[in-house]
Amino acid sequence: MTVNDVKATDAGRERLRRWRLVLGGDAADGTGHALSGRDAAMDGALTALYDKEAGKQAGRDRTAGLGASAPSVARWLGDIRTYFPSSVVQVMQRDAIERLGLSALLLEPEMLEAVEADVHLVGTLLSLNKAMPETTRETARAVVRKVVEDLEKRLATRTRAALTGALDRSARVSRPRHHDIDWNRTIAANLKHYLPEYGTVVPERLVGYGRASQSMKKEVILCIDQSGSMASSVVYASVFGAVLASMRSISTRLVVFDTAVADLTDRIDDPVDVLFGTQLGGGTDINRALAYCQSQITRPAETVVVLISDLYEGGIRDEMLKRVAAMKASGVQFVALLALSDEGAPAYDREHAAALAALGAPAFACTPDLFPEVMAAAIEKRPLPVPDRG
Repeated sequence: MTVNDVKATDAGRERLRRWRLVLGGDAADGTGHALSGRDAAMDGALTALYDKEAGKQAGRDRTAGLGASAPSVARWLGDIRTYFPSSVVQVMQRDAIERLGLSALLLEPEMLEAVEADVHLVGTLLSLNKAMPETTRETARAVVRKVVEDLEKRLATRTRAALTGALDRSARVSRPRHHDIDWNRTIAANLKHYLPEYGTVVPERLVGYGRASQSMKKEVILCIDQSGSMASSVVYASVFGAVLASMRSISTRLVVFDTAVADLTDRIDDPVDVLFGTQLGGGTDINRALAYCQSQITRPAETVVVLISDLYEGGIRDEMLKRVAAMKASGVQFVALLALSDEGAPAYDREHAAALAALGAPAFACTPDLFPEVMAAAIEKRPLPVPDRG
Protein backbone atom coordinates (compact mmCIF):
# COMPACT_ATOMS: atom_id res chain seq x y z
CA MET A 1 0.00 0.00 0.00
CA THR A 2 1.39 3.39 -0.99
CA VAL A 3 1.47 6.52 1.16
CA ASN A 4 -1.32 7.95 -0.99
CA ASP A 5 -3.40 4.83 -0.35
CA VAL A 6 -2.94 5.31 3.40
CA LYS A 7 -3.89 8.99 3.15
CA ALA A 8 -6.94 8.10 1.09
CA THR A 9 -7.94 5.51 3.66
CA ASP A 10 -7.51 8.01 6.51
CA ALA A 11 -9.55 10.62 4.65
CA GLY A 12 -12.25 8.03 3.98
CA ARG A 13 -12.38 7.05 7.65
CA GLU A 14 -12.69 10.68 8.66
CA ARG A 15 -15.60 11.15 6.24
CA LEU A 16 -17.32 8.04 7.64
CA ARG A 17 -16.74 9.29 11.17
CA ARG A 18 -18.35 12.65 10.37
CA TRP A 19 -21.30 11.08 8.56
CA ARG A 20 -21.82 8.70 11.48
CA LEU A 21 -22.02 11.66 13.89
CA VAL A 22 -24.40 13.51 11.57
CA LEU A 23 -26.72 10.56 10.87
CA GLY A 24 -26.94 9.42 14.47
CA GLY A 25 -26.07 5.76 14.08
CA ASP A 26 -29.49 4.27 13.33
CA ALA A 27 -29.49 0.92 11.54
CA ALA A 28 -30.05 2.67 8.21
CA ASP A 29 -27.17 5.13 8.48
CA GLY A 30 -25.12 2.93 6.14
CA THR A 31 -21.69 3.93 7.44
CA GLY A 32 -20.85 0.80 9.44
CA HIS A 33 -18.55 3.02 11.48
CA ALA A 34 -18.32 2.46 15.23
CA LEU A 35 -17.58 5.32 17.62
CA SER A 36 -15.49 5.20 20.77
CA GLY A 37 -14.04 7.52 23.39
CA ARG A 38 -14.71 11.23 22.88
CA ASP A 39 -16.69 10.59 19.67
CA ALA A 40 -19.03 8.25 21.51
CA ALA A 41 -19.55 10.85 24.24
CA MET A 42 -20.32 13.55 21.64
CA ASP A 43 -22.76 11.19 19.94
CA GLY A 44 -24.46 10.52 23.25
CA ALA A 45 -24.95 14.23 23.89
CA LEU A 46 -26.44 14.70 20.41
CA THR A 47 -28.66 11.62 20.77
CA ALA A 48 -30.02 12.88 24.09
CA LEU A 49 -31.31 16.00 22.34
CA TYR A 50 -32.13 14.90 18.78
CA ASP A 51 -32.97 11.16 18.94
CA LYS A 52 -36.01 10.58 16.68
CA GLU A 53 -37.06 7.19 18.04
CA ALA A 54 -37.41 8.62 21.54
CA GLY A 55 -39.48 11.39 20.00
CA LYS A 56 -41.88 8.91 18.37
CA GLN A 57 -42.31 7.07 21.65
CA ALA A 58 -43.23 10.33 23.35
CA GLY A 59 -45.65 11.28 20.59
CA ARG A 60 -43.57 14.26 19.43
CA ASP A 61 -41.45 14.90 16.36
CA ARG A 62 -38.29 15.20 18.40
CA THR A 63 -37.42 14.73 22.02
CA ALA A 64 -34.46 13.54 24.03
CA GLY A 65 -33.23 11.19 26.67
CA LEU A 66 -32.90 14.07 29.10
CA GLY A 67 -36.31 13.78 30.69
CA ALA A 68 -37.29 16.48 33.15
CA SER A 69 -34.59 15.60 35.65
CA ALA A 70 -32.47 18.54 36.70
CA PRO A 71 -29.44 16.35 37.52
CA SER A 72 -29.49 14.67 34.10
CA VAL A 73 -29.89 18.02 32.33
CA ALA A 74 -27.05 19.51 34.38
CA ARG A 75 -24.80 16.62 33.38
CA TRP A 76 -25.79 17.04 29.75
CA LEU A 77 -25.04 20.78 29.89
CA GLY A 78 -21.61 19.98 31.26
CA ASP A 79 -21.03 17.42 28.50
CA ILE A 80 -21.90 19.72 25.61
CA ARG A 81 -19.66 22.47 27.01
CA THR A 82 -16.84 19.91 27.12
CA TYR A 83 -17.25 18.56 23.60
CA PHE A 84 -18.55 21.50 21.53
CA PRO A 85 -17.51 25.14 20.93
CA SER A 86 -19.47 27.93 22.59
CA SER A 87 -21.43 28.87 19.45
CA VAL A 88 -22.66 25.26 19.08
CA VAL A 89 -23.45 25.00 22.80
CA GLN A 90 -25.73 28.04 22.54
CA VAL A 91 -27.63 26.50 19.62
CA MET A 92 -28.04 23.16 21.43
CA GLN A 93 -29.23 24.90 24.60
CA ARG A 94 -31.78 26.87 22.59
CA ASP A 95 -33.01 23.67 20.92
CA ALA A 96 -33.30 21.93 24.28
CA ILE A 97 -35.38 24.77 25.73
CA GLU A 98 -37.66 25.05 22.67
CA ARG A 99 -38.01 21.37 21.71
CA LEU A 100 -38.08 19.75 25.12
CA GLY A 101 -39.90 22.34 27.19
CA LEU A 102 -37.04 22.76 29.65
CA SER A 103 -37.86 26.39 30.48
CA ALA A 104 -39.10 25.43 33.92
CA LEU A 105 -35.65 24.06 34.80
CA LEU A 106 -34.20 27.54 34.28
CA LEU A 107 -36.09 28.57 37.40
CA GLU A 108 -33.57 26.56 39.43
CA PRO A 109 -30.36 28.43 40.42
CA GLU A 110 -28.07 25.44 39.87
CA MET A 111 -29.34 25.09 36.31
CA LEU A 112 -28.72 28.76 35.53
CA GLU A 113 -25.17 28.45 36.77
CA ALA A 114 -24.58 25.57 34.33
CA VAL A 115 -25.84 27.16 31.11
CA GLU A 116 -23.85 29.14 28.52
CA ALA A 117 -25.22 32.69 28.72
CA ASP A 118 -26.24 34.46 25.49
CA VAL A 119 -28.85 36.89 24.17
CA HIS A 120 -31.40 34.13 23.53
CA LEU A 121 -31.09 32.80 27.07
CA VAL A 122 -31.65 36.34 28.39
CA GLY A 123 -34.84 36.54 26.33
CA THR A 124 -36.06 33.25 27.81
CA LEU A 125 -35.27 34.40 31.36
CA LEU A 126 -37.13 37.67 30.82
CA SER A 127 -40.20 35.77 29.59
CA LEU A 128 -40.05 33.70 32.82
CA ASN A 129 -39.46 36.75 35.00
CA LYS A 130 -42.90 36.86 36.61
CA ALA A 131 -42.82 33.14 37.45
CA MET A 132 -39.28 33.21 38.80
CA PRO A 133 -38.92 32.34 42.50
CA GLU A 134 -36.93 34.72 44.69
CA THR A 135 -34.19 32.12 45.18
CA THR A 136 -33.47 32.21 41.44
CA ARG A 137 -33.86 35.91 40.77
CA GLU A 138 -30.37 36.98 41.86
CA THR A 139 -28.75 34.20 39.85
CA ALA A 140 -30.82 35.21 36.83
CA ARG A 141 -29.76 38.85 37.22
CA ALA A 142 -26.12 37.74 37.36
CA VAL A 143 -26.55 35.77 34.12
CA VAL A 144 -28.25 38.72 32.41
CA ARG A 145 -25.62 41.15 33.68
CA LYS A 146 -22.80 39.01 32.24
CA VAL A 147 -24.43 39.04 28.79
CA VAL A 148 -25.13 42.79 29.00
CA GLU A 149 -21.56 43.62 30.02
CA ASP A 150 -20.17 41.51 27.17
CA LEU A 151 -22.44 43.34 24.71
CA GLU A 152 -21.42 46.74 26.07
CA LYS A 153 -17.73 45.89 25.62
CA ARG A 154 -18.42 44.88 22.04
CA LEU A 155 -20.65 47.79 21.05
CA ALA A 156 -19.98 50.85 23.21
CA THR A 157 -16.70 52.14 21.78
CA ARG A 158 -17.81 51.99 18.17
CA THR A 159 -21.17 53.59 18.98
CA ARG A 160 -19.66 56.50 20.88
CA ALA A 161 -17.06 57.11 18.15
CA ALA A 162 -19.66 57.10 15.34
CA LEU A 163 -22.10 59.35 17.17
CA THR A 164 -19.48 61.78 18.47
CA GLY A 165 -18.39 62.39 14.89
CA ALA A 166 -21.98 62.79 13.74
CA LEU A 167 -22.78 65.20 16.55
CA ASP A 168 -19.68 67.24 15.77
CA ARG A 169 -20.53 67.48 12.07
CA SER A 170 -24.18 68.32 12.69
CA ALA A 171 -23.25 71.06 15.15
CA ARG A 172 -20.69 72.90 13.00
CA VAL A 173 -21.38 76.52 12.18
CA SER A 174 -20.52 78.32 8.94
CA ARG A 175 -19.58 81.68 10.51
CA PRO A 176 -17.58 80.72 13.58
CA ARG A 177 -15.78 83.03 15.95
CA HIS A 178 -11.99 82.87 15.71
CA HIS A 179 -11.55 80.51 18.66
CA ASP A 180 -14.30 78.20 17.28
CA ILE A 181 -12.66 77.62 13.87
CA ASP A 182 -11.82 74.00 13.04
CA TRP A 183 -8.60 74.71 11.12
CA ASN A 184 -8.00 71.15 9.88
CA ARG A 185 -11.41 70.92 8.25
CA THR A 186 -11.31 74.54 7.08
CA ILE A 187 -8.03 73.91 5.20
CA ALA A 188 -9.35 70.64 3.73
CA ALA A 189 -12.51 72.40 2.52
CA ASN A 190 -10.51 75.20 0.85
CA LEU A 191 -7.58 73.39 -0.80
CA LYS A 192 -8.83 74.49 -4.23
CA HIS A 193 -8.08 78.05 -3.14
CA TYR A 194 -4.38 77.34 -2.60
CA LEU A 195 -2.13 80.13 -3.95
CA PRO A 196 1.23 78.55 -4.91
CA GLU A 197 2.97 81.92 -5.38
CA TYR A 198 2.26 82.72 -1.72
CA GLY A 199 2.41 79.14 -0.42
CA THR A 200 -0.87 79.53 1.43
CA VAL A 201 -4.58 78.75 1.32
CA VAL A 202 -7.04 81.64 1.19
CA PRO A 203 -10.17 80.24 2.86
CA GLU A 204 -13.45 81.10 1.20
CA ARG A 205 -15.47 79.22 3.81
CA LEU A 206 -14.70 78.76 7.50
CA VAL A 207 -15.71 75.54 9.26
CA GLY A 208 -16.34 75.86 12.96
CA TYR A 209 -16.73 73.52 15.88
CA GLY A 210 -20.21 73.30 17.29
CA ARG A 211 -20.40 74.59 20.84
CA ALA A 212 -21.69 72.07 23.36
CA SER A 213 -24.71 74.02 24.50
CA GLN A 214 -28.13 72.81 25.57
CA SER A 215 -29.63 74.28 22.39
CA MET A 216 -27.45 71.94 20.29
CA LYS A 217 -28.15 68.81 22.34
CA LYS A 218 -29.78 66.01 20.36
CA GLU A 219 -32.74 64.08 21.73
CA VAL A 220 -33.23 60.38 21.05
CA ILE A 221 -36.37 58.42 21.91
CA LEU A 222 -36.07 54.63 21.73
CA CYS A 223 -39.57 53.15 21.42
CA ILE A 224 -39.30 49.38 21.86
CA ASP A 225 -41.93 46.73 21.15
CA GLN A 226 -41.76 44.19 24.00
CA SER A 227 -43.90 41.48 22.39
CA GLY A 228 -42.43 37.99 22.72
CA SER A 229 -40.98 37.87 19.20
CA MET A 230 -38.85 40.95 19.91
CA ALA A 231 -36.85 39.49 22.82
CA SER A 232 -33.38 39.83 21.28
CA SER A 233 -34.18 43.34 20.04
CA VAL A 234 -35.20 44.39 23.55
CA VAL A 235 -31.85 43.17 24.92
CA TYR A 236 -29.76 45.02 22.33
CA ALA A 237 -31.89 48.18 22.52
CA SER A 238 -31.47 48.32 26.30
CA VAL A 239 -27.69 48.12 25.94
CA PHE A 240 -27.64 50.82 23.25
CA GLY A 241 -29.93 52.96 25.39
CA ALA A 242 -27.39 52.91 28.23
CA VAL A 243 -24.55 53.77 25.81
CA LEU A 244 -26.49 56.72 24.36
CA ALA A 245 -27.45 57.92 27.85
CA SER A 246 -23.75 58.04 28.78
CA MET A 247 -23.12 60.69 26.08
CA ARG A 248 -23.62 64.22 27.38
CA SER A 249 -24.55 65.58 23.95
CA ILE A 250 -27.54 63.24 23.68
CA SER A 251 -30.64 63.23 25.85
CA THR A 252 -32.06 59.70 25.66
CA ARG A 253 -35.53 58.47 26.56
CA LEU A 254 -36.38 54.75 26.62
CA VAL A 255 -39.98 53.62 26.19
CA VAL A 256 -41.26 50.03 26.01
CA PHE A 257 -44.75 48.99 25.04
CA ASP A 258 -47.22 46.20 24.38
CA THR A 259 -50.85 47.28 24.76
CA ALA A 260 -49.64 49.59 27.54
CA VAL A 261 -46.71 52.01 27.56
CA ALA A 262 -43.92 52.12 30.16
CA ASP A 263 -41.30 54.88 30.31
CA LEU A 264 -38.12 53.29 31.72
CA THR A 265 -35.88 56.34 31.27
CA ASP A 266 -35.18 56.51 35.00
CA ARG A 267 -33.54 53.05 34.74
CA ILE A 268 -31.67 53.65 31.49
CA ASP A 269 -28.20 53.78 33.10
CA ASP A 270 -28.53 50.09 34.03
CA PRO A 271 -29.68 47.85 31.15
CA VAL A 272 -30.30 44.98 33.58
CA ASP A 273 -32.86 47.07 35.47
CA VAL A 274 -34.42 48.01 32.15
CA LEU A 275 -34.67 44.38 31.05
CA PHE A 276 -36.23 43.23 34.29
CA GLY A 277 -38.67 46.14 33.97
CA THR A 278 -39.98 44.74 30.68
CA GLN A 279 -42.68 42.12 30.32
CA LEU A 280 -42.19 40.09 27.15
CA GLY A 281 -45.36 38.87 25.47
CA GLY A 282 -48.86 40.26 25.15
CA GLY A 283 -50.43 42.40 22.45
CA THR A 284 -49.14 45.43 20.58
CA ASP A 285 -50.43 49.01 20.34
CA ILE A 286 -47.88 50.97 18.32
CA ASN A 287 -50.20 53.96 17.91
CA ARG A 288 -50.51 54.37 21.67
CA ALA A 289 -46.75 54.14 22.13
CA LEU A 290 -46.07 56.72 19.41
CA ALA A 291 -48.69 59.03 20.92
CA TYR A 292 -46.73 58.98 24.19
CA CYS A 293 -43.41 59.55 22.40
CA GLN A 294 -44.94 62.43 20.43
CA SER A 295 -46.06 64.06 23.67
CA GLN A 296 -42.45 64.05 24.92
CA ILE A 297 -41.01 65.91 21.91
CA THR A 298 -40.18 69.57 22.62
CA ARG A 299 -37.59 70.28 19.88
CA PRO A 300 -38.65 68.31 16.79
CA ALA A 301 -35.76 69.44 14.58
CA GLU A 302 -33.24 68.06 17.10
CA THR A 303 -35.10 64.80 17.85
CA VAL A 304 -34.63 61.25 16.54
CA VAL A 305 -37.40 58.72 17.24
CA VAL A 306 -36.39 55.08 16.80
CA LEU A 307 -39.31 52.64 16.64
CA ILE A 308 -38.15 49.02 17.07
CA SER A 309 -41.09 46.78 16.17
CA ASP A 310 -42.21 44.03 13.79
CA LEU A 311 -45.16 46.39 13.02
CA TYR A 312 -47.91 43.89 13.83
CA GLU A 313 -50.24 46.63 15.02
CA GLY A 314 -53.10 45.84 17.36
CA GLY A 315 -54.10 49.49 17.71
CA ILE A 316 -55.44 51.98 15.19
CA ARG A 317 -53.40 51.63 11.98
CA ASP A 318 -54.40 54.90 10.30
CA GLU A 319 -53.74 56.89 13.46
CA MET A 320 -50.30 55.28 13.77
CA LEU A 321 -49.39 56.37 10.23
CA LYS A 322 -50.77 59.88 10.80
CA ARG A 323 -48.55 60.25 13.87
CA VAL A 324 -45.47 59.21 11.92
CA ALA A 325 -46.36 61.66 9.14
CA ALA A 326 -46.95 64.46 11.67
CA MET A 327 -43.63 63.83 13.42
CA LYS A 328 -41.72 63.85 10.13
CA ALA A 329 -43.49 67.03 9.00
CA SER A 330 -42.44 68.76 12.23
CA GLY A 331 -38.77 67.93 11.58
CA VAL A 332 -38.37 64.73 13.61
CA GLN A 333 -36.00 62.12 12.17
CA PHE A 334 -38.02 58.90 12.31
CA VAL A 335 -36.29 55.49 12.14
CA ALA A 336 -38.26 52.22 11.93
CA LEU A 337 -36.34 49.04 12.71
CA LEU A 338 -38.11 45.70 12.20
CA ALA A 339 -35.53 44.05 14.45
CA LEU A 340 -32.30 44.95 16.22
CA SER A 341 -30.49 41.62 16.32
CA ASP A 342 -28.17 39.18 14.54
CA GLU A 343 -30.96 36.71 13.80
CA GLY A 344 -31.42 37.46 10.10
CA ALA A 345 -34.61 38.42 8.29
CA PRO A 346 -37.48 38.84 10.79
CA ALA A 347 -41.20 38.21 10.35
CA TYR A 348 -43.01 41.54 10.07
CA ASP A 349 -46.17 43.22 8.76
CA ARG A 350 -45.29 44.01 5.14
CA GLU A 351 -48.31 46.24 4.56
CA HIS A 352 -47.38 48.53 7.44
CA ALA A 353 -43.72 48.53 6.37
CA ALA A 354 -44.74 49.61 2.86
CA ALA A 355 -46.98 52.34 4.28
CA LEU A 356 -44.09 53.73 6.37
CA ALA A 357 -41.79 53.63 3.34
CA ALA A 358 -44.37 55.68 1.42
CA LEU A 359 -44.09 58.30 4.17
CA GLY A 360 -40.32 58.44 3.70
CA ALA A 361 -39.58 56.22 6.70
CA PRO A 362 -38.22 52.91 5.33
CA ALA A 363 -38.57 50.01 7.76
CA PHE A 364 -35.70 47.52 7.81
CA ALA A 365 -33.96 44.99 10.02
CA CYS A 366 -30.75 46.23 11.60
CA THR A 367 -27.83 44.32 13.10
CA PRO A 368 -26.19 45.65 16.28
CA ASP A 369 -23.03 46.39 14.27
CA LEU A 370 -24.98 48.58 11.82
CA PHE A 371 -26.95 50.48 14.48
CA PRO A 372 -24.24 53.14 15.17
CA GLU A 373 -24.15 54.02 11.46
CA VAL A 374 -27.95 54.25 11.34
CA MET A 375 -28.00 56.59 14.34
CA ALA A 376 -25.14 58.71 12.95
CA ALA A 377 -27.03 59.15 9.67
CA ALA A 378 -30.24 60.09 11.51
CA ILE A 379 -28.42 62.67 13.64
CA GLU A 380 -26.82 64.22 10.55
CA LYS A 381 -30.14 64.10 8.68
CA ARG A 382 -28.74 62.16 5.76
CA PRO A 383 -30.13 59.01 4.07
CA LEU A 384 -30.13 55.95 6.30
CA PRO A 385 -27.83 53.05 5.38
CA VAL A 386 -30.66 50.65 4.60
CA PRO A 387 -29.26 47.12 4.03
CA ASP A 388 -29.80 45.48 0.66
CA ARG A 389 -32.69 43.05 1.10
CA GLY A 390 -31.41 40.95 -1.78
